[in-house]
Amino acid sequence: MAAGILRLATAGSVDDGKSSLIGRLLYDSKSVLEDQMRSIEHVSRQRGSDQIELALLTDGLRAEREQNITIDVAYRYFATAHRKFIIADTPGHLQYTRNMVTGTSTADLSVLLVDARKGILSQSKRHAAISALLGVRHVVVAINKMDLVEFSEPVFDKIAREFGAILFQLGIPRAEFIPISALLGDNVVEPSENMRWYTGPTLLGFLEKVEVGSDEPGPIRLPVQYVIRPNQDFRGFAGRLEGSSLRVGDVLRVASTGLEVVVDRLLVAGVEAGEALPGEAVTVTMDREIEVSRGDLLYSAEHPPLFADRIEAVVCWMSPEPLRVGQRYVLLHGPARVSAIVEAVQSRIDIDTLLPASAQTLAMNDIGRVVVRTARPLAFDPYADLPSTGSFVLVDPGTHATVAGGMIQGVASGPETVAEEQGRIYWIDGWSGDLRGLASELRRQGHPTVAVSDTVHQQEFAHILTSQGIDVLVANEVGESSIRIEPKSQSIRELIVQLHAPP
Repeated sequence: MAAGILRLATAGSVDDGKSSLIGRLLYDSKSVLEDQMRSIEHVSRQRGSDQIELALLTDGLRAEREQNITIDVAYRYFATAHRKFIIADTPGHLQYTRNMVTGTSTADLSVLLVDARKGILSQSKRHAAISALLGVRHVVVAINKMDLVEFSEPVFDKIAREFGAILFQLGIPRAEFIPISALLGDNVVEPSENMRWYTGPTLLGFLEKVEVGSDEPGPIRLPVQYVIRPNQDFRGFAGRLEGSSLRVGDVLRVASTGLEVVVDRLLVAGVEAGEALPGEAVTVTMDREIEVSRGDLLYSAEHPPLFADRIEAVVCWMSPEPLRVGQRYVLLHGPARVSAIVEAVQSRIDIDTLLPASAQTLAMNDIGRVVVRTARPLAFDPYADLPSTGSFVLVDPGTHATVAGGMIQGVASGPETVAEEQGRIYWIDGWSGDLRGLASELRRQGHPTVAVSDTVHQQEFAHILTSQGIDVLVANEVGESSIRIEPKSQSIRELIVQLHAPP
């Protein structure tokens, strides 16, 4: 029988009953505290409901309760006699797809809900595609609200057959299909008296027994998060161990230099140990002094990662502003930070057909395949082999907003296809407004911009910034190879239009 902790995420379209299902699981498994029950009973009565609204156990934000929707990811913890569970209740609305990605990224199993009345919707397919791309190996399709279709077996069979074909197309050959009613509790914790034609496990019964352990250990990877140097006699490299276990005496290689070293001491949570397991926070010391800093990678010399400055990746675009090919972003790869551009958009996944379609850009919530070029080579593993070293996020350097999450597929082939965008220097002549306020407003609108003074030192700094794709505002002087702006108005709004008007 399975043991340990199971991390699962619920997903599905709007009003498929995700929060109600989690509430039912908590309630029927006796995992709700008395004060919590009194609170949701009180709120349910205030809202004029004859029944306890179990969705209130997870919808904690005021806006969520007012609108009866899930907005943010809500995590709930409970345990049975057989297993411990961490549940991520993710939102179903299209505009909150990025939150669904966040909740599912650490899940061992996805519970995809489908409303038996509505059948399979576009958002159902999108969440199934994201689960597949994130490498979730185990999927349960919970066909909910069976009480509203008179517990019909043909309705269940039709949805299960159609969704099974979709999952097979996405590379998920096996899934468990369970008919449920989260409102009434049928087949959630206890078997349903209304669906005796169903002979499979209840949802909780399946979750208690499913085996989710990795088939094979991965290669040793230790991304360095921090260098510990309390005194001259100790230099330790700390991080979260990934892939496989690490022992004293193992030979590691440093990604940035290629030097080989031997693990001399190993500390797990500050305690001396002979071995560390994947997922544990460790500190290692080496048999000799080496130069290693935050963002570096220590790896098994026998199983090296891939190294490349051009990678192919599948990304989920999370920004309201569309992807701009050639624009410079900050790529966060574990603790490492590196400047990067999206060199090309190869395709976008058509959610209706689940087939790749031609695309030049990606809009918010689009999923597509892209080529990313980095300022220096990355040490990585394909996401399918090791998600922790095969994933990244892209950040807008002007607004510091996360614009995309990516899963590395491998090394990009072919020649470079585009040059990165360069920033521009604007010399603002005769404007009495606050230049830093103008730069702040431009950043808010998605234009990476800073304001500097007109000293020689600051002008040199400005040229460094423009090489990183950032626009620079300078007051009063006219510089060489730059753009001079004579404001037509003292209004920030009108000046912004003037700055970014087409030539």
